[in-house]
Amino acid sequence: MSTVRPSALPAGALLDRYRLDGAYTDCYCVPVACDVSLVQYVEAFYTTGLFKLERLIIKWAVSLPSSDFEAAQLARGSIDRFAAWTVEERNDSQLLLCDIQQRTRSWLMIESAADAQSGATTLYFGSAVVPIVDAETGERRLGAGFTALLGFHKLYSRALLAAARSRLLAKQRESN
Repeated sequence: MSTVRPSALPAGALLDRYRLDGAYTDCYCVPVACDVSLVQYVEAFYTTGLFKLERLIIKWAVSLPSSDFEAAQLARGSIDRFAAWTVEERNDSQLLLCDIQQRTRSWLMIESAADAQSGATTLYFGSAVVPIVDAETGERRLGAGFTALLGFHKLYSRALLAAARSRLLAKQRESN
């Protein structure tokens, strides 16, 4: 069984610009033994039971409801707004989203195995937290709230990626 593990950002990661600019960034990855497109991955990620709970919280907290249908539209590139995020950048293998406060980024990426015959894909998920400038000192800082929640954030990120992997594998079993 493959487990989610921390990883360096791969070359060409859309999230890397934030790391280079001094933001907090993280990256997690997990292999999956099948071909997965970015469309499949994004839809699976945002429609897991775990992420549906986050969507429910966002609906209650900031009145930004979302649906599985909208998650599928986001995955296909038909919409650029989903719940509390807007698409900042997208390409064939990556999606970078920005939250409504422009403080955090969510990033998803797929990478096919070097051996195209293997049918394996690596799923990546990462985040960036853009520091704010302290008006009194001029220093850039992440803020006490984020620092306090960092441990939870790391566990939650791993759980989200594991849930997306499980959903993709379940869909693959259904189609066979």
